Amino acid sequence: MSSEPAKLTPMMQQYFEVRRGLPKDTFLLFRLGDFFEMFFDDAIAGSRLLGLTLTKRQDFPMCGIPAHAADTYVTKLLAAGKKVALCDQAEPAKAGKLVRRQLTRILSPGTTLAANQLDAARNHYLCALAYDKLGLHAAWLDLSTGEFKVATDPSIANLLPVLTALDPAELLVIEGELARWQATPHDQTAVHALHAFCSGRLCSELAGYHFDTATGGKTVMDTLGVLNLQGFGLAHTHPALGPAGAVVYYATENLCAKPENLRTLQEYRSARTLLLDPATLRNLEIFASARGGREGSLFGAINRTVTPAGARLLERWLAAPTLELPEIIRRQTLVAELLAQPMRLLALRESLTNVRDIPRILGRLQNRLRNPRELGGVRDTLAQLPSLRAELTAFGSSQLSALSSQLQEFAHLRELLPRALADELPADLADGNYIRSGYDAELDRLRSLTSDNKTWLSDLERTEQERTGIRSLKVRFTNNFGYYIEVTKANLHLVPSDYIRRQTTVGGERYVTEALRQKEKEIFHAEENALAREFELFNALVAAVLDESIALTHTAEALAELDVLCGWALLAREWDYCQPVLDDSDVLEISEGRHPVVEQMLRSPDVTLPRGASAGFVPNDTALGCSEAQIALITGPNMAGKSTYIRQVALIALLAQIGCWVPAKSCRIGLVDRIFSRVGASDDLARGNSTFMVEMNETANILNNTTDRSLIILDEIGRGTSTYDGLSIAWAVVEHLHRDPAKGPRTLFATHYQELTQLEKHLTRLRNLSVAVKEWNDDIVFVRRVIPGAADRSYGIQVARLAGLPLSVIDRAKTILGKLESDDTTVSLPAAAPQARPKKKITVQPADDAQLKLL
Repeated sequence: MSSEPAKLTPMMQQYFEVRRGLPKDTFLLFRLGDFFEMFFDDAIAGSRLLGLTLTKRQDFPMCGIPAHAADTYVTKLLAAGKKVALCDQAEPAKAGKLVRRQLTRILSPGTTLAANQLDAARNHYLCALAYDKLGLHAAWLDLSTGEFKVATDPSIANLLPVLTALDPAELLVIEGELARWQATPHDQTAVHALHAFCSGRLCSELAGYHFDTATGGKTVMDTLGVLNLQGFGLAHTHPALGPAGAVVYYATENLCAKPENLRTLQEYRSARTLLLDPATLRNLEIFASARGGREGSLFGAINRTVTPAGARLLERWLAAPTLELPEIIRRQTLVAELLAQPMRLLALRESLTNVRDIPRILGRLQNRLRNPRELGGVRDTLAQLPSLRAELTAFGSSQLSALSSQLQEFAHLRELLPRALADELPADLADGNYIRSGYDAELDRLRSLTSDNKTWLSDLERTEQERTGIRSLKVRFTNNFGYYIEVTKANLHLVPSDYIRRQTTVGGERYVTEALRQKEKEIFHAEENALAREFELFNALVAAVLDESIALTHTAEALAELDVLCGWALLAREWDYCQPVLDDSDVLEISEGRHPVVEQMLRSPDVTLPRGASAGFVPNDTALGCSEAQIALITGPNMAGKSTYIRQVALIALLAQIGCWVPAKSCRIGLVDRIFSRVGASDDLARGNSTFMVEMNETANILNNTTDRSLIILDEIGRGTSTYDGLSIAWAVVEHLHRDPAKGPRTLFATHYQELTQLEKHLTRLRNLSVAVKEWNDDIVFVRRVIPGAADRSYGIQVARLAGLPLSVIDRAKTILGKLESDDTTVSLPAAAPQARPKKKITVQPADDAQLKLL
């Protein structure tokens, strides 16, 4: 921020009083009449970000935006990760008097509430973090819906996965923490992972006392309006209350008022959910595809919701899949009951399309962001409840009847809102005409005065035209001059003597008469009083809605769940999904499983298949067990489908555990506590990590945190280094996963190291699988079928030929391969090229059981 000028006008003194109380990284929009202005450094940066013209006032830079278009510009600043403070006029402007102004709201990516600044289909979290000797403590709040949770865990690795999946819009940490985490020794990989999580997002630092547990607990209790937190199952010493207090403090500061939509506080416990670490979320493309965006992700493939709240609930279920078997079975059963009656299912879905975003509407109404269309959204949603309840009851299912009972009637509001609100509602209260005629007698009286006056003005225009003979005479209105009579220059000689000149324009003159002045006052008072009365009635309607806010929230939650389940039923019907069996066993059995995303993309007309690819998805079976076929080692050529196969198993397990049906003929899965994946090649050069180091970091995370209940998919471990080093690491990793003589994590291991197939002879719970191909005239055809046994070779040269490498390269590669496979070290190579290392047959004796027990 630039230093303050020595001499300031009263208005600029007012500006700096507000500016001094704001963080330096916040843009201040200062209301001046019909514009919000930015000054000094804000103006320079704002003009660049928003494409505005930079001007000067008293030799200091400034730029402005129209007040009516402020939302558009604020949205751009928030999208750029900036914060915006709004300083508005607190009273009408009066000549000769400095208008009183006050800070009305600070907008940041984690605290914005306006509908056009939020993605309706995504949750929008503000999250606070603290890390100490007791572990990682976190609190996250979606201010737009009131969802508020806390969590603490001794291990960063247990809590960071769910935070990554939640993908907060903004983080809060203690001052200096980011630098401290970054400076931790390299062997503390979990702390570095925490720093990496924070550095990729907008992160605001607060003084440490805002994270104090005792202070935070008091702040939370005051905001929730409770004497203690025992009703939420939390002790007053819960270490996450510090971050919870920081979240509430920050939200209060930004709203310039206490958040009014916080009602509950829930504790998240990682032991109750299936965990997916950040690498797995990325590798399996759960929420975003490798290209970015929802299209091509698992979320995009299974999302059939028609309401914003339903889409957000699906996102939460995917971020934290439950380990509670009864809840999983309940969701599956509901999908089955909906699927059994397709016509009623379609009727339910049709009604749901008219359901509006009640949680966010309530959040805005409770936090003073109000417009008529918000009440219209409540009205339209309540109108659907009777038909939804009737349809659910007609299914004749106890489970659906239980869901129906959560949809309350709201008879009073269903009668009141349609009677009070106009059919077409404006976006701004200042526009008026949102209360229906006939609802309030006083409002109707005031409106009739206004309409009668407008008739009088029309009659005046016609009378004056006849009296003066000026056919082009007009009675018009502007905000600056009010009502006036406009006469063109050509007719000025016909102007009567009782006309009082008000203004000269390019085309003529503007006049008033005493009668017009008196009528103007009458009209203004009538319109002003009508707007005031309408606003009074609007506030009464808002109060009536907010009186039912708790019941409306519960109903909205049930509607969101119904939306997700109806979408899953339609998904199962369209793509022939089956209801999986989940239990406490250690098995993972899938018959004719399919990849939920790839299958849909193959049917898409926009997808061009590569040469050799099949137009339909080929299903495959899987049989794993912690104590039997624990590890499946999969070999075969590139492009044959190894990666697709192992990913589809992980995705099927994930879908089953959120309660969704799965793309398979049949499926049985013992509950999975974590899904790990090590797939693909990527680097992190900004932190000094090569591709191979990233691979090893992810592999280390898997080996150090896996349990017998985990599901692991590994693709090409060890490919980022020399052949012998990589083979040795891959071999040792397989032995480590098999180290317990009786059980181990269910694992799918895809590799090009043919030598690893020897392990089947020595590791009792390892099975060799391969992806079959057919050869024809020195070409290969991918049949996508996974079969027992090891592949005979990798077919790398044939795949290179399919990719379009020059034939001279292909022929030379065949010659070299033949020499290497015959152990002939006399391959003729150009002098400048390094000599190839001869291929050797490798035989490694695995560690015996006694040695394995010591590992």
